[in-house]
Amino acid sequence: MEPLIRLLTEEDYPLVKGMVTGLEDDYVVRIFDKLSRDQNRMFGLFMEGRLVSLSGYSIYANRYAMLGRLRSHTAYKGYGYSTQLMKHMLDEVFKQEEIQWVGANTQEHNFPAQRVIEKVGLTPQIALHGAVTDHVNTLHGGNTPWGKVDSLDRKKDWIEKAFIQPERIFPYECYYPFPSSFDLFPDGLLKQWNFYENEEGTRMLITKYDQKKNHYLHTVYPWSDFMKQPGLWETISLDFNQLKEQTGGESTYIWMDMTKQEASTLPDDHSFNLPSPWILYGIDRPKWQSMRIHTGIPSR
Repeated sequence: MEPLIRLLTEEDYPLVKGMVTGLEDDYVVRIFDKLSRDQNRMFGLFMEGRLVSLSGYSIYANRYAMLGRLRSHTAYKGYGYSTQLMKHMLDEVFKQEEIQWVGANTQEHNFPAQRVIEKVGLTPQIALHGAVTDHVNTLHGGNTPWGKVDSLDRKKDWIEKAFIQPERIFPYECYYPFPSSFDLFPDGLLKQWNFYENEEGTRMLITKYDQKKNHYLHTVYPWSDFMKQPGLWETISLDFNQLKEQTGGESTYIWMDMTKQEASTLPDDHSFNLPSPWILYGIDRPKWQSMRIHTGIPSR
């Protein structure tokens, strides 16, 4: 019998809750209503009426989509259903003509998820630690914090210089980095985010608020020399202390995306928690279209 793949709605919650995945306190179950509306979609693969695999995607900046939340019934693993479902979602999301890039994020040790992602055509882009701490005091050097950038034009200049021209990956949200494009930087967000630059005008820091269960000061520094920049960590501390005042300090942390090489430059007494890196995979529209042509499937 051929599997059935369809869009899930809030009415499918009992099926999702009842699927045996072996995961305790699964956030997909807890917030399923949010994951099946607005810019989020959830799909399910059914065999003989039973939900055996589910996954979803979210849209960001009207240009990017991130696949994820892959779950499988423990009795149906190894049959290729997760790959079928991910392939279906990839094709579905690219039906939206404004979507130019689709990605997926999985931890370095999650080899089953990596195999599925690679089978549908996505390739590795970068591996990043989501480094988290509740202070950076040990990194202070008694230096003066950097100056704040208030000019929107100056912020745009920094974005082009630091992210667009070098084609860097930009950490748009905690857990969600994307290849840079101007779509990630609308004026409204640039006005919300804090920009700082050093006295020489050669380096820049962005701090912005994010919430993923906890409260985060999401810090974005687009160079690897953060241990050689006087005043950088003092600047981060100032904004972090302000955020703690707003949140009451409860479940409030600094988040900084770091490559393995960058993390290796931290001193031995650093306070960051460095969990297993997340590997960002991705595919752009031209590569997806080429892949479909080579497999004999017409692209839309």
